[in-house]
Amino acid sequence: MDFETPLTARIKANGEVTTLAEYRDAAGYQGLEIALSMESTAVIDLVKESNLRGRGGAGFSAGLKWSFVPRGEGTARPKYLICNADEMEPGTFKDRWLMECDPHQLIEGMVIAAYAIEADIAYLFLRADYEVAAERLQQAIDDAYQEGLLGDNICGGSYSLQLYLHTSAGRYICGEETALISSLEGKRAVPRAKPPFPQVSGLFGKPTVVNNVETLCNLPHILRNGADWFKSLGRGEDAGTKLFGVSGRVKNPGCWEMPMGTTIREILEGYAGGMQDGLKLKGFLPGGGSTDFLTEEHLDLPMDYGAIGKAGSRMGTGTMIVLDDQTCPVGMVLNLIQFFAQESCGWCTPCRNGLPFLRQLLEDLEYGKGRPEDLETMADYCRYLGPGNTFCALAPGAAEPLQSALKYFRRDFEEHVNQGGCTYRQQAKANG
Repeated sequence: MDFETPLTARIKANGEVTTLAEYRDAAGYQGLEIALSMESTAVIDLVKESNLRGRGGAGFSAGLKWSFVPRGEGTARPKYLICNADEMEPGTFKDRWLMECDPHQLIEGMVIAAYAIEADIAYLFLRADYEVAAERLQQAIDDAYQEGLLGDNICGGSYSLQLYLHTSAGRYICGEETALISSLEGKRAVPRAKPPFPQVSGLFGKPTVVNNVETLCNLPHILRNGADWFKSLGRGEDAGTKLFGVSGRVKNPGCWEMPMGTTIREILEGYAGGMQDGLKLKGFLPGGGSTDFLTEEHLDLPMDYGAIGKAGSRMGTGTMIVLDDQTCPVGMVLNLIQFFAQESCGWCTPCRNGLPFLRQLLEDLEYGKGRPEDLETMADYCRYLGPGNTFCALAPGAAEPLQSALKYFRRDFEEHVNQGGCTYRQQAKANG
């Protein structure tokens, strides 16, 4: 077992799935056995001590989140654990890798988390497009039931858990935990007001915890190797390893497991191979399509929650989208805004009406109809869509690439006005 890359040590280079027998030969389900030998509250304390933060984007302490679930006599039943595998953030593909190649790691993590919060039922809420993952996960779930690792009296003990794979109807908004819960109940995927928080009143009004795939996959290793080991993997304040990805016009796009706090330069130049020949780095979204642009001046920042936050962006999912000097930043942002406008649940006015309006302004810029005042209008709308002005975080996240593009690439926006449209497209047409 590779102690420096625990999440991916069992993943095969040919992309084939790790079977239950192979997983158990590599210390699989030992973490679960250790967890079941402990009091459930002790498991929560261990995960708190490890400083495991949510890998879905928010970075909230996993153990602290679990501690909010009511316990003791008279607690509402059943309790639920939900794995959020609705990976639809633009530019993000890390969870798919884990689910397709090492599904038992996720299942073991789910059982550990469920035991910690005393859950009776668990759901794996999967993005509908992940057909290969669905097939492999269901086979792994069936195998786990057959071996007594799921169902009644897990590992011969007193704890029981029913785990179900649920393929989602497919909406980006389902990445928001309360919208996911609404969808799982068979309702329209609309976020809910908080409080009450899901840990108190979630699925069907019962206590519920929602965790991301990568977050849960860390649990077997923390239980086997301890909190100090997990903290030692990180290079700074944030513990553990992280799946970092790069997409865009780089020489070697992909996904790699590295220590938390690895510098952006090391990821982009060392692992992704740098920019393709003839291209220069113009900027990048550090954590997926709903994060603020950073530029070349930020390359030596560590990829951790604090450093990226201080630079004016968010680490998000840790999957970079790279912008090169021959790609139009206005067109790139338009592509993202089109996606977010389409995926809005339509529940609140700023998101429902604001995002299509921004899309229209950006289209006008791209096709020669933009006006100088449109730039200020877009900046104003980014503020209107900011945190605290909408029902959930979809619209604030959608505004982040635009507001930062206006900051770093304003000349490109102005040229769209002055030159009557996209100069990148005009140049490409002139070159044949």
